[in-house]
Amino acid sequence: MGLGLVLGLIGGVLLAHAAYATIQYRGMLKIMEEEFSGPPLNVVVELLLGFGLCMWTGLAFPGKFHSIHPDSEENRIVSLPSNLDFMIFNHRGKALPSNSELKLKI
Repeated sequence: MGLGLVLGLIGGVLLAHAAYATIQYRGMLKIMEEEFSGPPLNVVVELLLGFGLCMWTGLAFPGKFHSIHPDSEENRIVSLPSNLDFMIFNHRGKALPSNSELKLKI
């Protein structure tokens, strides 16, 4: 997990620096009274490198997956809370038409 965290942080810092460099570049162009046609090539390369590192980190180091099978021993017991005061059944959804009214006309 250490390598993934470091690469993810480096990718995030590269993305933030690319955004900061673009803002500085646009400010410099406003001072020189020139049109902004796009960021410089080094900012684009930095942006792509940061994006690639963040994507690779997100895909290569996802963490531990949990089982979705109901009979799995890894699943914890899910039950209703003992305090039912916050369970609300009277909401805006009752204004929507029920499933029996939603029929296609052919």
